Amino acid sequence: MSGTFPHDGAPLLEARGIDVSYAGKPVLAGIDLAVRPREIVSLLGASGCGKSTLLKVLAGLISADHGERRFLGEPLDAPHPRSALVFQQAGLLPWLDVAGNVGFGLDFKHQPALSANQRHQRVAQAIEAVGLSEHARAFPAQLSGGMAQRVAIARALARQPALLFADEPFSALDAITRAEMQLLLTGLVQRWHTAVLLVTHDIDEAILTADRIVLMSGSPGRILHEWEVPISRPRDAAPQAFAALKLEILAALRQRHNNITQPASSENANETRKPLDYVR
Repeated sequence: MSGTFPHDGAPLLEARGIDVSYAGKPVLAGIDLAVRPREIVSLLGASGCGKSTLLKVLAGLISADHGERRFLGEPLDAPHPRSALVFQQAGLLPWLDVAGNVGFGLDFKHQPALSANQRHQRVAQAIEAVGLSEHARAFPAQLSGGMAQRVAIARALARQPALLFADEPFSALDAITRAEMQLLLTGLVQRWHTAVLLVTHDIDEAILTADRIVLMSGSPGRILHEWEVPISRPRDAAPQAFAALKLEILAALRQRHNNITQPASSENANETRKPLDYVR
């Protein structure tokens, strides 16, 4: 099943018919996807299904063999100044303090020209948004992993992006810090009016954060199914609805696995299967 385009307003990002191959081997096939303003879309799937490759294609970091990409209504052939990226590793420059790292890149030629005062305000606002105002003069070696990732998010926010690309940004964090960062992300979308395309292999994270979940499967990577998440935030306050959606996602993955591994004439095709257990 391919992704569908939304009908309620122009999307920020559109992709149609995206095919990508590496060394002649198909990696992505027939991907259609759109991201609406102020929407968090989670690309969910197992390792190796093409999630990160698709994110890089949509961010303009790598090209597609076939297909069309449009961002803010214009063809996309390279990273756009109104988009920003956050990766699993914070990638901070050790010789710059927090403020220096957050402001890094604002002076690049593809970014809008800023006065010194405008630049200072952007940096200060982004640092405040992630709760690190008291650590603006700290250096990366003085920061915890969660704080470093907050700096990486602030660096992206300082660009005032219409769309934030996030490639498993919390996967290296402990469970408590990860939960805090998930809350931070959803709050920033509302405050900064930015959309997010989030890559994750964690079903719980997808349900907790996303407005729409796009399940991928490979190979080559394709969109298997999509879900609009109807659960009000905070999502963990509705455990029954949360568990039901998780089971539905797991069932889709199981069905895909069965379609791949079991021939149509399997002697076990009509066996009664046990219901899925809810695994956190």
